[in-house]
Amino acid sequence: MHPNKAFDWTSREEMLQFVSREAFAHIFTASDAGLIVVHAPVLVVDSKIWFHVSRRNRIADHLAERPVLISIVARHGYHSANWYASENQVSTWHYEAVEIEGNARTLSADELVELLDALSDTMEARYSPERPWTRAKMEPGKFEAMAKAIVGFEVVPAEIRGTRKFNQHKIGGDLEASIVGQLGVGREDIVAAMRELTSEQ
Repeated sequence: MHPNKAFDWTSREEMLQFVSREAFAHIFTASDAGLIVVHAPVLVVDSKIWFHVSRRNRIADHLAERPVLISIVARHGYHSANWYASENQVSTWHYEAVEIEGNARTLSADELVELLDALSDTMEARYSPERPWTRAKMEPGKFEAMAKAIVGFEVVPAEIRGTRKFNQHKIGGDLEASIVGQLGVGREDIVAAMRELTSEQ
């Protein structure tokens, strides 16, 4: 996380909402096999993080009862020093990110099914509400056979850290110039983040 306290994200509830909304993470662990990362959808269940991976993924045998680091990044983008009103500025990168640390616990077979159903329900409601998919549409036995090829995990967050870095520490002309510069390259999402954070101050 960025060391400047101006960019600290301190609300645990907001950070978990961010994880729930973005729903895709880099999940890291260290093992005798070295450093390993997997990219997986995540679900927030009672403030815990649930995810699954293929049993064939090389990380699958190195997660249970081990510390993991979960990283989620959303809006991000370059910012040119040319876009500031004042002199002697440097270019930077805007971003929002959340990191979660905790130990991974293997989900039971029933919990894995609960995870898969909840993940499908959540994403179908978000992306295909008119014709939501459910496993009831599969032939008998197909879902159960495919579920055997994956393993699920739960992480109870021991630590949650967040950064939102969108020039909210800039004032006056530099902040306005930042907005104009980002609009000039079509980054309305970065501008929205700037306005969200400066309105909170």
